[in-house]
Amino acid sequence: MADPRLRRLARVLVHHSLTTQNGDRVLIHAPASAAPLVREVYREVIRAGAHPTVRAGLDGIERIAVEEGTDEQVRRLTALDQREIEGVDVWLVISADADVPTGATATARAAILRAAQASLMRQCIARIAKGELRWCRTVVPTESGAARAGMPLDEYQDFVFRAGLLDREDPIAAWKDLHDAQQRIVDFLGKHDTVHIVAPGVDLEYRVAGRTWINGSGQYNFPDGEVFTGPIEDSVRGTIRFSYPAVYRGARVDDVTLRFENGRVVEASAGAGMEFLQTMLDTDDGARYVGEVAFGLNEAVDRFTANTLFDEKIGGTMHLAVGQSYPHTGGTNRSEIHWDMVTDLRDGEVYVDGRLCYEKGRFLATVM
Repeated sequence: MADPRLRRLARVLVHHSLTTQNGDRVLIHAPASAAPLVREVYREVIRAGAHPTVRAGLDGIERIAVEEGTDEQVRRLTALDQREIEGVDVWLVISADADVPTGATATARAAILRAAQASLMRQCIARIAKGELRWCRTVVPTESGAARAGMPLDEYQDFVFRAGLLDREDPIAAWKDLHDAQQRIVDFLGKHDTVHIVAPGVDLEYRVAGRTWINGSGQYNFPDGEVFTGPIEDSVRGTIRFSYPAVYRGARVDDVTLRFENGRVVEASAGAGMEFLQTMLDTDDGARYVGEVAFGLNEAVDRFTANTLFDEKIGGTMHLAVGQSYPHTGGTNRSEIHWDMVTDLRDGEVYVDGRLCYEKGRFLATVM
């Protein structure tokens, strides 16, 4: 029997995140390990009068291509995906921690695959920005995800579903309440320009005049709970030390510190994983610029899990991503990477245009 929380998750994804309508063409991408959730989502899509298509994969398939395929074979792995997303209205991507690649991530062929995947996501983002596509990604809890998060599986499952507000009597209503609370923050930040963040190891400033703050309340990621924008590209300056490990494409880099001048990373250090950090920052010209700045606001995400989908939403944190901007924020930076790094602000302060608006991990009541 399926976990009843999966049914609740499916209803939230189909009706809140993706606002699926009668007649919509819906593409569901998922690994085989997500089958119980896929069935529930498929059922909800059918009940909504839409037209679902399921693309199910197997763990380890991409690794085989990377390790044994030719460059051309790897380059074309996303070709079908690129054609498919042009013909759908809704795209749901379900991942499982078991599909996180290891071992081959640093090979030249893996870099070719990353470039192809980045091109696919740029295509997706462009359609989202035009209002042509609704897209959301989510995750199902697995044994490997629980191990990475340092929890037993049952505890991790509870954490994942709690982070999605699925323990609430009416999860969709709970997400709408969160949306309303975050919208007040978005409206406030949208009236200002200079953001200055001060915390242990952090003295960072950036400008956002003319940029659009986005209310992340389940429409693009699930679980969600953040507000984000793209800063003016050459405005980022100062230093930020990330209190949580920076996890990207299966690699983990500890104790990252970045120093910015005129928007660009001019100095980087790490307690462990420095070679990978340097390689990613040298990916292309845009990899040393910030594509996103954000505040994590989901109080139900209360611990580090080594999964960025959750970690960037931790209540009382901020994160920035080096690399690709989201066009709907007004950001113009372009890169093959988008690497979110998270730091704790529960002992920090945020000033906008010189005015204190955030301290001890929360926006002040005058903002809310």
